[in-house]
Amino acid sequence: MSFGLTFEKLVIIGIIAVFLLGPERLPYYASQLARLTKSLRVMADGAKVRMREEMGPDFDEVDWKKLDPRQYDPRRIIREALVDDAPVAAPTVIKPPIESAYAQRQRLVREGRPAPFDSEAT
Repeated sequence: MSFGLTFEKLVIIGIIAVFLLGPERLPYYASQLARLTKSLRVMADGAKVRMREEMGPDFDEVDWKKLDPRQYDPRRIIREALVDDAPVAAPTVIKPPIESAYAQRQRLVREGRPAPFDSEAT
C-alpha cells in the first residue's frame, strides 16, 4: 500500500524531524517508530491468523481483490447499468402527469371558480 511517499519526500520529512527533534532525541523517536511499526505488523498478522481460524478453509477461497472498495468506480457502475445489452422494448405511450390536488385547487382559484369541497374530510 503506497501513500504517495517518494524517496525525496521521506528525505524532507527526515530533515524536518532532525530540526524539530534535534540530534539528541531523534534516535529515541526513530526506535519508537520502529517499535510501533513492528507492533502494527504483529497485530495485522494476528488478525489475519484469527480470521483464517474463524473462517476455516473458506478463507483461502475468498478473492480479496474482488472485495477491495477502491475498485468500485460509481461512474463505471452507472455506465454499465445504463448500457444494458437487453433488447429494447417497443416505445411506450407517455401519459401526461396527473395533476396533484394542490395544483387542481390553484388552477381553479386562478380560473375564478370555487375550490371543491369534500364533506367527508376532517
